[in-house]
Amino acid sequence: MRALLVVNPAATTTSARTRDVLIHALASEMKLEAVTTEYRGHARDLARQAAEGDEIDLVVALGGDGTVNEVVNGLMDHGPDPERGPRLAVVPGGSTNVFARALGLPNDAVEATGALLDAIERGSERTVGLGMAKGTPGTADEAIPGRWFTFCAGLGFDAGVVGRVEQQRESGKRSTHALYVRQVVRQFLGEQRRHGSITLEQPGREPIEDLLLSIVCNTAPWSYLGNRPLYAAPRASFDTGLDVLGLTRLTTPAVTRYATQLLTSSPERGPQGKHAVSLHDLSEFTLHSKVPLPLQMDGDHLGLRTSVTFLGVDRALRVIV
Repeated sequence: MRALLVVNPAATTTSARTRDVLIHALASEMKLEAVTTEYRGHARDLARQAAEGDEIDLVVALGGDGTVNEVVNGLMDHGPDPERGPRLAVVPGGSTNVFARALGLPNDAVEATGALLDAIERGSERTVGLGMAKGTPGTADEAIPGRWFTFCAGLGFDAGVVGRVEQQRESGKRSTHALYVRQVVRQFLGEQRRHGSITLEQPGREPIEDLLLSIVCNTAPWSYLGNRPLYAAPRASFDTGLDVLGLTRLTTPAVTRYATQLLTSSPERGPQGKHAVSLHDLSEFTLHSKVPLPLQMDGDHLGLRTSVTFLGVDRALRVIV
């Protein structure tokens, strides 16, 4: 097997020595080329080149969810075609690693490498669905190119939190769960919470208005707090379309209630109540905002948007697992 290993040297939970050990282990079982990323978007460029050629059978992403997202977007640059092109494998090296853990991989890079080598030996793989977000035709955002996401996206509050975390990381702070919690509090204190500005539209259905928060899930759990899984949309799956959790109120009592529900959520029960909107298995919908709001995908802040169209694409990518 010919493989390309895309290594993020800034991965939160892997040292240079650990990465060397993992590279040696993988190289002992396959013809391996390891490349260290040098700039934002480099992983996407590398994966796109691998997909456009015919020399690579497998692309392995060693890093966090941001690295995985870039690799997936490179592999999917010309659209979904799971029967040809390189397959994807993931070795978790970030602080949360939602996609890898949702696939059932260990959260430890060394253990995950062992699981990956076992899966390759068994020929074990699966085809997963992905989400796509793009600018909505006929709006100011229509020229914004589409981007794939593996596990979640969000417009509004949660994307604002992601943006705050990225600012802290750029200033030298380490990505930790405590950092995320602090930014949630700061986003809440700084948010204008009285009036919802997001409208969700589906083809052939009545619009859902006055949302303040919109979380889009391609799988469950939505995220993790340490080792605790958080289920914003418990029924979300790689084998179905997209799920949405929306909230129409973010007052202190409402946030306290829904935050508690999220922290105690399970595969059987997520946040619910009269101010919560839960939608399951959507193939297409659009989020419109009265004012520009932050957008995030797979934990990456992508700037401000006023209108985003989401697509759920079944059986989009083959993954070794």
